[in-house]
Amino acid sequence: MKFQLLIAAILSLSCVSWTGMQGQVSPSTGSNGGGPEESSTVGKDANFGELLNKQTGSLQFFGKVAMAAGKLPWDPIPVVVTCGGTARYNTVADAKGGFYIVAAGRSSELSPEKKDPNHAAPSALVGCSVSALVEGFTSTRLTIANRTLEDDPSLGTITLSRDERAAGSSFSSTTESAPPDALKEFDKAHNDDLDKHFDSARHHLQKAVSIDPKFAEAWYHLGQLDEKDNPQDALAAYEKAAAADPSYISPYEPIAELSALQKNWQAVTDATNQALKLNPAGTPQIWYFNAVGNLNLGNRSQAETSAETSLSMDPSHRAPNTEQLLAVMLAGRGEYAGALEHLRHCLTYMPPGPNVDVVKQQIAQLEKVAPPTAK
Repeated sequence: MKFQLLIAAILSLSCVSWTGMQGQVSPSTGSNGGGPEESSTVGKDANFGELLNKQTGSLQFFGKVAMAAGKLPWDPIPVVVTCGGTARYNTVADAKGGFYIVAAGRSSELSPEKKDPNHAAPSALVGCSVSALVEGFTSTRLTIANRTLEDDPSLGTITLSRDERAAGSSFSSTTESAPPDALKEFDKAHNDDLDKHFDSARHHLQKAVSIDPKFAEAWYHLGQLDEKDNPQDALAAYEKAAAADPSYISPYEPIAELSALQKNWQAVTDATNQALKLNPAGTPQIWYFNAVGNLNLGNRSQAETSAETSLSMDPSHRAPNTEQLLAVMLAGRGEYAGALEHLRHCLTYMPPGPNVDVVKQQIAQLEKVAPPTAK
């Protein structure tokens, strides 16, 4: 998902108490993709001998996610590293199940003197556990035991098994009951999707849902293929997926995102609330959109709780606007010092781009009204 919601739209609703600020902040129109390491110069002047003497643990680790039975899901599989019950690093596995835990040269090229304390480097994760997070499944755990650069950086394989007690799942029961002809089209679409033959994949998915109109996973992936060029068609496909199988979790996040882009805040909260009923732990993205929806409906306390929950689950900031949103909420009730702290922290991990310029403008504006001790 893109998570490129217009922050300005939220500002206009939630920050009316920012003295002299309303209408001065431009929305972010750039991508939140990429990362600061793309432009990093780290390594060009490194003293590798000194690094070897000081390094404990590898500069990167890698592993694999596999299913105990059945195929991997189409969507990237979230992988989280937990230390003492706290998420310290999160990433995703690719289409074949492979994942990497890698070192970034700096937390941000824009403010290299500040580090993000919640996003640990691989060498700081020795002794921590690694698991995959897929709704409706239990995950085995791997322990990062590598002690030196000479140790094998391979962590092994995480295995996912069906949790029969789960209320919802990232797999739909309608797939198991789909007619053989529909399943053939679905498998062809999956292969085409992996090969990036998206038009062909769309064609096969359309055939699958014409054979079986209750094929929830086919509707969901059809929505994914339509989302960029035909968002209204995509939303309709996601809604058909949810209607076909209400316990199928996957459609609710894109329903929330597309509804947010349409400023249909009730639909945003309805979708995220349903997702949280099926999986109370939620995901950073679901909690983020729950915060956006509740904020715009005037449920500020719930919005703040949801944003804080998202942020605590997301040390790698894969839902990159969450902390900015939390700062907006704090500023909206006059807590300028806390808002400034969050916005300044955003600069420690945001990649260069238009959204950074927005954050810098927000910081400059807040500094005009914040107490001197907050500067």
